[in-house]
Amino acid sequence: MRKEQKHQLVAILLLFAIVVQTGCSQEGTEPPDGPDVPDASSVSAGRVLEFLPAPGQFVNEGYECCTMDEACRYAEERLDQGAYVSLGGFGGYIIVAFDHHVENDGGYNIAITGNSVTNSSEPGIVWVMSDENGNGLADDTWFELRGSEYGKDETWQGYAVTYYRPAEPGQPVRWKDNRGQEGEVDYLKAYHSQDYYFPLWVAGDSYTLTGTRLAARNVDVSGTGALWHNQDYPWGYADNYSPTDMLGEHGRDNHFRISDAVSANGKEVNLPSIDFVKIQTAVNAKSGWIGEQSTEVVAVKDYNLMKGDE
Repeated sequence: MRKEQKHQLVAILLLFAIVVQTGCSQEGTEPPDGPDVPDASSVSAGRVLEFLPAPGQFVNEGYECCTMDEACRYAEERLDQGAYVSLGGFGGYIIVAFDHHVENDGGYNIAITGNSVTNSSEPGIVWVMSDENGNGLADDTWFELRGSEYGKDETWQGYAVTYYRPAEPGQPVRWKDNRGQEGEVDYLKAYHSQDYYFPLWVAGDSYTLTGTRLAARNVDVSGTGALWHNQDYPWGYADNYSPTDMLGEHGRDNHFRISDAVSANGKEVNLPSIDFVKIQTAVNAKSGWIGEQSTEVVAVKDYNLMKGDE
């Protein structure tokens, strides 16, 4: 092959490679609808930074975690499978991270999937954080997203419950709070067989969880303990059957506005965007044979990326 022929061949091959890499269509055809470069951001917050439930009937069931890192990997796998992660009783929480900034456009920005149905609500407080120092860790300031019960006398900010490790397997978990009350998380041996409801990755004999507590709305409607209703709250909580924020087109998702963020002293906070979400069981109550009220989380999503699908 002569030198000029080789140059022509190389030029043709280079042109072919450019066409393949850029996805150019053949002459006379139209490119597919949609953006030229798809958004690489994930709708769901798939990275779990912390998972520390309060004692509850689903804690340690079907899994054994000896470290926080193992517990986080378990929770990540559950969320990836579309399965619920149970936060146990009051104060139990999970912290998840998005792979991008979730923008505050004044409307609904976050969608959280739970497993509530009418008269079976187990509300969770939602907290948000911006990665102000840019280190990828949830070590800046948490802001609560106010819901319908925020500011009411029966809603307690800074509520704390200390849980105590049982002396032996199959026993209830004792607790005391910072308001002089105490009680137990019942061990439901008829339905669960794990040794302890106390998280196995907690090293000490007790631990304390703090957060916002809502007044319980569980009612024994039968009067005999046979039928309990965990009644719903108007709006603003995860795993809550809300007529307001469960938008019909997205099933069991509760929807949240970053613009509802408030500081510790109750002032509105203007957050342009957030990076982390924490969900915390908001009620300290139990409903007979049903057991403790515990928030369940199936997914945490950037609703902004879903709005175009409506």
